[in-house]
Amino acid sequence: MSTVTEPRKNTVTAHAPGTADTAGAGSGSAGRPRRVRGREERSPLASAGLHAALVVASLVAVFPIAYMVFISLRGRSGWTRPTSAEGGLEISNYAYVLTETEFPRWFANSVIVAAGTTVVGVFVAASTGYAISRMRFPGHRSLMWVLLLTQMFPVAVLIVALYNILGGMGLLDSHLGLILTYCSVSVPFCAWMMKGYFDTIPHEIDEAGRVDGLTPFGTFYRLILPLAKPGLAVTAFYSFITAWGEVAFARAFLSTDSMLTLSVGLQSFIGQHKAEWGYLTASAVIISVPAGLVFLLVQRNLVAGLTAGGTKG
Repeated sequence: MSTVTEPRKNTVTAHAPGTADTAGAGSGSAGRPRRVRGREERSPLASAGLHAALVVASLVAVFPIAYMVFISLRGRSGWTRPTSAEGGLEISNYAYVLTETEFPRWFANSVIVAAGTTVVGVFVAASTGYAISRMRFPGHRSLMWVLLLTQMFPVAVLIVALYNILGGMGLLDSHLGLILTYCSVSVPFCAWMMKGYFDTIPHEIDEAGRVDGLTPFGTFYRLILPLAKPGLAVTAFYSFITAWGEVAFARAFLSTDSMLTLSVGLQSFIGQHKAEWGYLTASAVIISVPAGLVFLLVQRNLVAGLTAGGTKG
């Protein structure tokens, strides 16, 4: 038997006007992939919240400084009525501090001590960090642990020992004794930091220097130090800040009026029953200027110097 297959008829379905367009548009939108926000992208709400948090944090950071400057411009007793507009702004506090007190001498002594601490601290920390990074000698690991252990002792414990040492050397009540004291605080931390930074510099550079006939010190001075500017910047900044704002050692080791630094001299503005906050705030504003200038000088290398020693290779 033969089977006869009838030809299939084409059927055309009529749609109501506009139905086909709507269906096509619906199918097209359904087939279009949904956009997924990238990992680095933030929603408008999250971006607004982040900016609001940054604004609040900035205000919190700036307010104490702005208030200090404002009080310093309110006169000797302006701090007692900071919200009052009476009296206006004046520079009488700055004039008194700079002309009627020993502030210029205190400032000069602090600059001498801080500059000396920075120079000696950078040299000793850089050379120590390079030696620990590149050389292996008896007591290598012990020296590393000694540098670390020195950071565990509080200032109150170190004052007595350092006082006896400086007294035996005849360095009490002197700038040199204070510089050596501050270096004993800053050098261990800076040496560890410089060691980590030198570890990131390839050893092949040292070998190339020796092939060219340089001594170990020549290799360190001519080849390695120029590559370690970020680390040196952090070391200089830390050493300067350590000496510039320190109080305990300066108060314990200095007694002669001609040798006093800012941290000790400013205590003359604090009496038994009253503190001259107008003079103190004016002095604080002046004192913050050198620290700000040093930060501006090293800020380009500051972040790189702090983070470069965190990884090796």
